[in-house]
Amino acid sequence: MNRRDFIQTTTLAAFSTSPLMTSKLLYNQKFDFDISLAEFSFASELYGGKMKNMDFPTRAVKEFDIHILEYVSGFFFGKHTDQNYLKELKTLTDDLGVKNHLIMVDGENLASLKDDVRKKAVESHLPWLDAAKYLGCDKIRVNLGDATAMMTGKPEEGNKEDTAKAAADGYQSLLEHAEKMDMYVIVENHFRYSSDPDWLLSVFKQVPSTKKGFLPDFGNFCMERSKPEGSDIASIMKTKCLKEYDKYDGVKKLMPFAKGISAKTHRFNDQGDDIDTDFIKMFKIIKDSGWNNGIVGIEYEGGIMHEWGKDESYLTNVDGIKKTKALLEKVLRELNN
Repeated sequence: MNRRDFIQTTTLAAFSTSPLMTSKLLYNQKFDFDISLAEFSFASELYGGKMKNMDFPTRAVKEFDIHILEYVSGFFFGKHTDQNYLKELKTLTDDLGVKNHLIMVDGENLASLKDDVRKKAVESHLPWLDAAKYLGCDKIRVNLGDATAMMTGKPEEGNKEDTAKAAADGYQSLLEHAEKMDMYVIVENHFRYSSDPDWLLSVFKQVPSTKKGFLPDFGNFCMERSKPEGSDIASIMKTKCLKEYDKYDGVKKLMPFAKGISAKTHRFNDQGDDIDTDFIKMFKIIKDSGWNNGIVGIEYEGGIMHEWGKDESYLTNVDGIKKTKALLEKVLRELNN
């Protein structure tokens, strides 16, 4: 290399690593993501016995041409420790050529203020790590809070600060097991305290593991809801949000730790846009965060209200999934023009 070439090369290298140049390169890079399907999109059929967990992979591929899957723990109905069952599911997904991305685990309370309860909760999550690893997933999604209390309208066990400390302890304990398996354990903003991104970040500051992460969900920033009339899913879906964190600001705060995105939808307008979330605005925030080439999961919840609530303003599971997929494809076209 002669002197002129050396100067040009080193100058370009220095410029390309400057913060301004790096920002421009990231912004000008084509924005892309893969689309996965969350099993909860079929909740009404799965809870109603019209569909089984083993049907999920085939339906995802054959009906929607989606080859990345996000399972829900409840739809295994306890078979996550049955090696024959897991082998059958793994063989099926291998034959279909799909990627098993994660399992959404709705388990015991990792954030309990009671040490023995929290320890038991950690232990109860370990078989889910084993099942996810066997299926080829690289992560599970957990909750930091008491889902049962939320569903029944019971008050929180403790205040925000005490619960955050307990959540950090339970979460880190589980992560120590996950690290040995090279698995991520990610947290979704889901209910109560965990719907507050500032609270979640306060937990994360106390957790040193490199296998932690978030699964930002567009529809789960309600921090206070009206009390459900019953403990079933339909009753919870009918509750009203009394206090909600700004979802766009919330997603922006969670993106630095995001290991996936949950694109939740319920209803659509005549243009095919989601009524509750401006997807273009939301994905501009995601793009500007530098997140790229990750996985965005379709989680359509309107089918529950269509089938169980008898509300025709919501689409069926199949139509809602198709609408959500079309909307995500629209996002990619518009943000890359």
